[in-house]
Amino acid sequence: MRKIFTILSVSFSLIATAQTELVFVFFKDKPNKAAFYSNPLSELTQKSLDRRTNLGIPLMDQDAPIEPTYITNIQNLGFDVNDYSKWLNGVAVNAISEQIQTLSQQSYVDHVESFVRNPNGGKRKDKIEKFKEFDQANANRGILTNFNYGEGLAQINQVNIRALHVAGFTGTGMTIAVIDTGFPSVNTGNAFKRLRDNGQIKGGYNFIGKNTDIYNTSLNTHGSICLGTIGGYLDNQFVGTAPDADFYLYASEDGENEIPEEQLYWIEAAEEADRKGVDVITTSLGYYQFDDSRYDYTYSDMNGTTSFIARGAQIATEKGIFVTFAAGNEGNNDWHYIITPADNTKVFTIGAVTSQGSSSSFSSYGPNSAGATKPDGSARGSEVYTVYGNQVTQASGTSLANPLAAGGVACLLQSLSKNISRDEIKTKLRQNASLYPNTSPQMGYGILNFYKTYQSYLDVNDIKKNQVKVYPNPAKDVINISSDKPIQSVEIYDVLGRLIKTETKNNVNISQLSKGNYLLKIKTGDQQIIEKLIKQ
Repeated sequence: MRKIFTILSVSFSLIATAQTELVFVFFKDKPNKAAFYSNPLSELTQKSLDRRTNLGIPLMDQDAPIEPTYITNIQNLGFDVNDYSKWLNGVAVNAISEQIQTLSQQSYVDHVESFVRNPNGGKRKDKIEKFKEFDQANANRGILTNFNYGEGLAQINQVNIRALHVAGFTGTGMTIAVIDTGFPSVNTGNAFKRLRDNGQIKGGYNFIGKNTDIYNTSLNTHGSICLGTIGGYLDNQFVGTAPDADFYLYASEDGENEIPEEQLYWIEAAEEADRKGVDVITTSLGYYQFDDSRYDYTYSDMNGTTSFIARGAQIATEKGIFVTFAAGNEGNNDWHYIITPADNTKVFTIGAVTSQGSSSSFSSYGPNSAGATKPDGSARGSEVYTVYGNQVTQASGTSLANPLAAGGVACLLQSLSKNISRDEIKTKLRQNASLYPNTSPQMGYGILNFYKTYQSYLDVNDIKKNQVKVYPNPAKDVINISSDKPIQSVEIYDVLGRLIKTETKNNVNISQLSKGNYLLKIKTGDQQIIEKLIKQ
């Protein structure tokens, strides 16, 4: 994604930079894989293994650790090895052409692939703007509403997540990895106190600095703002889209430089997220242009399989992780296309819309260069409410639309059987979006509808509300509920998500309610039904 930061000068001479390039050395095999297969817990957590079992995904050589002697051999050739991938089975090094030849000739090396796409490029004179359109505003607003969902209500309603919350699906038991810039204030701010107090932050790592420093105030706030959209909570002021999910927080984006190594940092973070057994990875980052233009991508490269990060993101999805990415904020630029890895067909790509449901002008255009529909769907990205530090704030960009939707994905996964294919769920989300079966270059299949998608599974399993009726509706004084099973309870929620009335009988007096829209949660036996109610 294009960026807002000033490029730091590098210590290399231009001649040295032109001669040296970032390459990835692919190894031929994994001699230690038998030890992994005999003891998978040496590499993966039980939660990670359970995800594979639930989804029928077998262990593969990709899951085995990289051969450590191969790394040592590369180091003995005089290379610094800071980044490597077990999924891709290799290491990244900087090398000149003669060294690349030497690397290619090693008996344990399969091949060497350069990150360079444009050999005649070089260092840019002008800065690259990071997170273009990402506009945090109103961070010190003094007046906030005193409602449960507060400012977050409209954006949650637009993608129909509130009904999932009312049904009891708020992300409980789901684990989300947020891979971004870093997370300042998350360890101190009141907006994340609930996450801390409940032990919902399970860990994190900084893959740029190779340390656990993810909260440093020198890190860009982008990651914190994105996390806030999902897990932020301020009592009576704001509720995120999956407030009860657990989180791993990983830093992969170098806030001062746009370098191809960031793709490797992300892959390393995704591998670690897989080890921990996460259910969802959400990332509001992407690439097509770098400080050194030799590494720039063209639109033809946006085919879902060319960039290293797109390949890594696809592997993550093949491990059963639901991966969401922001489409990009390039809609108003000469380059107006989606950016990688949002171009990958297995990744669920999110575009941005306004509060009125039209495309945000900055939202990047699809399809990918191979013709696949991108984005897959959309959520609010213009003037989105989130939290930072102690307060509600606003920001704009597909960077916000993406985590907003990712929280909905976590709630949806909680509501469904653990063995449902992630590809099937993606298909259902597309089919229940606002434009389906049509598409738009900026909105994909349209605005996502999470509760409608949940209901579509109830239809499939024949446990729909077919024998439950609410009448009259609209109603003035009393509503009646007929059911083929005994009614255990009837709960009425207002538009702000507040529980305002509970009954245990078939007729409910609503005469004291104000005119407007409400949600009914009706529990009968082993099922619960959410119905809309209009009070006249």
